[in-house]
Amino acid sequence: MIPLTLAEIADVVSGRVHDIPDPESTVTGPVVKDSREVRPGALFVAFAGARVDGHDFAARAVADGATAVLAARPVGVPAIVVDDVETALGALARHVVRRLGTTVVALTGSAGKTSTKDLIAQLLRRLGPTVFTPGSLNNEIGLPLTALSAEEGTRHLVLEMGARGIGHIRYLTELTPPRIGVVLNVGSAHIGEFGGREQIALAKGELVESLPPADEGGVAVLNADDPLVRDMRARTEARVLFFGEAEEADIRAENVRLTPKGQPAFTLHTPTGCSDVTMRLYGEHHVSNALAAAAVAHELGMPAEGIATALSEAGTLSRWRMEVTERSDGVTVVNDAYNANPESVRAALRALAAMGKGRRTWAVLGEMAELGEESLAEHDAVGRMAVRLNVSKLVAVGGREARWIDMGAKNEGSWGEESVHVSDAQAAIDLLRDDLRPGDVVLVKASRSAGLEQVALALVEGEVAGR
Repeated sequence: MIPLTLAEIADVVSGRVHDIPDPESTVTGPVVKDSREVRPGALFVAFAGARVDGHDFAARAVADGATAVLAARPVGVPAIVVDDVETALGALARHVVRRLGTTVVALTGSAGKTSTKDLIAQLLRRLGPTVFTPGSLNNEIGLPLTALSAEEGTRHLVLEMGARGIGHIRYLTELTPPRIGVVLNVGSAHIGEFGGREQIALAKGELVESLPPADEGGVAVLNADDPLVRDMRARTEARVLFFGEAEEADIRAENVRLTPKGQPAFTLHTPTGCSDVTMRLYGEHHVSNALAAAAVAHELGMPAEGIATALSEAGTLSRWRMEVTERSDGVTVVNDAYNANPESVRAALRALAAMGKGRRTWAVLGEMAELGEESLAEHDAVGRMAVRLNVSKLVAVGGREARWIDMGAKNEGSWGEESVHVSDAQAAIDLLRDDLRPGDVVLVKASRSAGLEQVALALVEGEVAGR
């Protein structure tokens, strides 16, 4: 964070100083909400959670070097006390971003946000110092903490924005007003909470509504291949830059294909030229993610050849998202267990089919959460798709939703033990321990709540050995 005195911070967040001998003391280190991350000069933010109250760790944070604590009540050590810690954190982020004057790039979408954010960050780092959302910390707490990690000299701030309802993204854009806004897609993620795709589109479109007009530099980067996203051009005064495979796209992919390893390759077309891309990531769905990142990089001055080179060299920055590990016995583990929705599961299955040509393939799948009334039908459809793609072995893990995955596969034409339902991650590990063979390809995919990362980690760490 840029250095600020405690008096300045108190003024920005409308707080009251308590037990602070010198209000001119300066916060020079990071702003953190985990006392274990405190470094000298830090500001420790004390949140009262359902299980842990950060106020209980205030003294330890100061003892470990924090200059002060941002808290909802006096804590016996130097503190800025506010009525609402979350609101104060947001106000501090807004102040710092305004002071820095950095270019803020914000993105949202139902699927692919984190992968695309990682791609954008890797491209923009070639243009100058770039700060970006770690993992998927894209909510009212994670976003301002990311923004506060920017420093003098930070040229780009790349922020992922999530939403679980109308107004969420609007609030986030008020904290860190973007100049460039990217909307990837409107899919089924959280459809149970929103009540339909139209409501999801309404929420995601709040991002483009927040952008400055074109004559002030605002740019909306929209997916030309998604009708609900394409129609958002009517909701913004910013200049619109389309990406996709559609002919109208300004940033376009042609000759899209997968390598024998399942990695996407295509010819990138931009207004400044065209160049070939072969990605290190896995799955054709990354083409759309790459085009969105290319559009941002193009807008910020990177030529087509430079974009293509950067996309071809980009890797995975966030854990458990199509994370591929090649074991010494030839087993390939694809850990995509961080999250799941119908669109991302279909994309992962297609990637598995491409990677596993000539090999035996496994899809270890669990629940896709928060799908509402569409849940059972969507789980059934996933099972059917695994059969249509000729996945060798389907392991459905969990309760009712997993049973519907298994049922869908069997109704589509699976027989014998090609599709199996097991109760939990340990049962899946036991099954794989008995049946896995050298050379197999295993995809592990589910919403985080299913806990299937245990399966993937057991595979990678060699606890599940091929026979």
